[in-house]
Amino acid sequence: MNLPEGVKLSTLKMNIDDRGTFTELLRESWIEHPKFIQWNAVNSEQGILRGVHVHLKHYDYLTVMRGRILFALKDLRPDSPTENLSAMVEISAEKHQSLFIPPGVAHGFYMLEPSLHIYAVSEYWDMEDELGCHFADKSLEFSWPDANPRISERDLKLPALSDIRPLIPSFTKTR
Repeated sequence: MNLPEGVKLSTLKMNIDDRGTFTELLRESWIEHPKFIQWNAVNSEQGILRGVHVHLKHYDYLTVMRGRILFALKDLRPDSPTENLSAMVEISAEKHQSLFIPPGVAHGFYMLEPSLHIYAVSEYWDMEDELGCHFADKSLEFSWPDANPRISERDLKLPALSDIRPLIPSFTKTR
């Protein structure tokens, strides 16, 4: 699968015995990253779409604990080796995968079924760090499974991708 430069999709190892399961979600040695300073849990019903957002500074690291989520990614970083690349990745609790998203890669999440995902960020939320564009903007090149998903008022009012592109800093290699 071709993903934007710096995006990493990893398979997590689940250890199963008669007591249940144990899965390591992140080891520092797996990804050279900035320090993750906040962890969040998001519960969503089927048919919910969150995004499309892009961060100027912070990195995201996430995994799906329950359900199935379709992640849409678009590399907006000028001079990136994968500039303008769009990709869609389905992650489920059964697949035991994690996704690492660097700054400058736009992302949206569509819940294919009721889902819980855990994610970490490298910076505290800052309105100046988060941009977004309308999920149905054709220049994103996303094929959402639902043309009319449930989405927040805030995300429905996001501008066109062309309005935020000039604000995205040039590519720098992920550490």
